[in-house]
Amino acid sequence: MRSAAYLGVAILFILLQSNLFRVLDPLSELLGSRLTHGLTPSLVLPFIIYLGVHEPSMMRGALLAFALGYVQDILSGAPVGLFTFVSVAIWWLSRVAGVRLTAQTALPRMSLALLFAFVQSAIVLILLAVFGNDSQRPVEIGTVVVPHALSTALCAPLVFRIAQRLRPVATPVAAPSEGTAA
Repeated sequence: MRSAAYLGVAILFILLQSNLFRVLDPLSELLGSRLTHGLTPSLVLPFIIYLGVHEPSMMRGALLAFALGYVQDILSGAPVGLFTFVSVAIWWLSRVAGVRLTAQTALPRMSLALLFAFVQSAIVLILLAVFGNDSQRPVEIGTVVVPHALSTALCAPLVFRIAQRLRPVATPVAAPSEGTAA
């Protein structure tokens, strides 16, 4: 049940982030497109980082990261397998970092999201440069890396808070008292 909730909220995040350009378009008319170019955050990236840091089951976390990457591939028009590979790689790296770091407050959440947004962008750019048909595409995408990473980092505390609400709270099991039949 928890996996379905995670998947449903993450798909909602994917749909929301794919429509954020409608909100940012009037903003770019006010501020100029130079300031808002690449400002759309990745709402799924902090969610994948949350799964890497807080999900106790490695099987569930890896499968959810795979499914989220595959849904991103399908909905974004990216080459099939690009975001699938990147999502699982980011999940694994955040899993490794999760052993050393805890993301309990806003600052570590934002710094993790910023760091992994840069890592995600680097992996995507490298894969597009190596396997892509258009040699100019990585150069064009490279111009949006910094604003994309910053906006993702700013949205990370909200995404972590939503993901934390989906996680069930462990309730202690009462031990049978002495003298009662168990």
